[in-house]
Amino acid sequence: MPLDESLPYIEIQDLPEGRLVRLLGSWTAARLTLPTSWAAVNTQLDSLRSAPGHASRAAASAQWNLSGIEKLDYLGAQVLWNAWRHQWPASLQLEPEHREMLETVEKFTANPKPPRPTPWFEPLLMLGGRLISLLDHGRGMLRLLGQLLLDVLRLIRHPQQGPWRDLSGHLYNFGATALPITALVGFLIGVVLAYLISQQLRQFGADAFIVNILGVSLIRELGPVLAAILIAGRSGSAITAQIGVMRVTEELDAMRVMGIARGFRLVMPRAIALAVVMPLISVWTTLAALLGGMLAANVAMDVTPSFFINALPAAVKVSNLLLATAKSVVFGLLIALVGCHYGLRVKPNTESLGQGTTASVVTSITVVILVDALFAVLFKSVGI
Repeated sequence: MPLDESLPYIEIQDLPEGRLVRLLGSWTAARLTLPTSWAAVNTQLDSLRSAPGHASRAAASAQWNLSGIEKLDYLGAQVLWNAWRHQWPASLQLEPEHREMLETVEKFTANPKPPRPTPWFEPLLMLGGRLISLLDHGRGMLRLLGQLLLDVLRLIRHPQQGPWRDLSGHLYNFGATALPITALVGFLIGVVLAYLISQQLRQFGADAFIVNILGVSLIRELGPVLAAILIAGRSGSAITAQIGVMRVTEELDAMRVMGIARGFRLVMPRAIALAVVMPLISVWTTLAALLGGMLAANVAMDVTPSFFINALPAAVKVSNLLLATAKSVVFGLLIALVGCHYGLRVKPNTESLGQGTTASVVTSITVVILVDALFAVLFKSVGI
């Protein structure tokens, strides 16, 4: 017996007819939450759970005598109900008010459902769902591209109806405002790349070949891809957010009611603007990267800027610049289409707006890298 009679306590006796469990003391929150009481009660209840026999029936099969309990509240009743594994013992002796308390706990205790075994075909269902979602996005992008071609034909036939003010605004927002950040990032990439290349070329005394490596890598690959990634994160997300906000504020529904074509007024100006701006930003970023590489080569390898500028045309063919420009046009068009696609799929709530913007940026960058790899494979013999 405990020194303090009011503390909760369990007496366990092994009789010929079975195990007898007697509960004594006050089974209330004030007593059970004491560290010593809680540790002692848990130890005794664990010994009951680990008794011989099936673990889920060991405690319930014992003879329980609760007549010695002085006080019982909902916490104490919940502790007992959990010890019984949410089922009444076969033999139970208690006071009527205590039974009422336990019945209330039984009524409001949610029985945990057993974990459902994972069927063998669930991964296939998940894969099929992802594939169907991918096909749905592909169909939406194809529909958007077809509508864009029809809108361009309409613009050619009726140029006076074109959204020229929107187009000029997008040219400024997507192009002019992006020049500082693209120049800074391009310049730093050129510096880092030149320093890394100089460490290797110095070992073989091939300092002059830094012009060839920097020229081909920056003009053909890194310049257009770096500019496209920056524009995808900057302008692609802005396109999705702008159109998504129009969905949330029901402006798209108002355009439909007024008979205004969304593709002609929303998608086409952004697609044309990015297709025009991306080659210019690509050249701008490439020039900034070449400037950074030239300065770093001068510091690290004593390659003078005059030598760098004179050797660059001979090291890099004009076809590399043409290929980079063509890629940039495709990059800009795809970034605009992906941004508009996810913007038009935004649901009228802010959570969907955030998810659509994130998915737009990730998809745009992924598409840019995939298309760049495709260009590298298809035009591997051009300019090299």
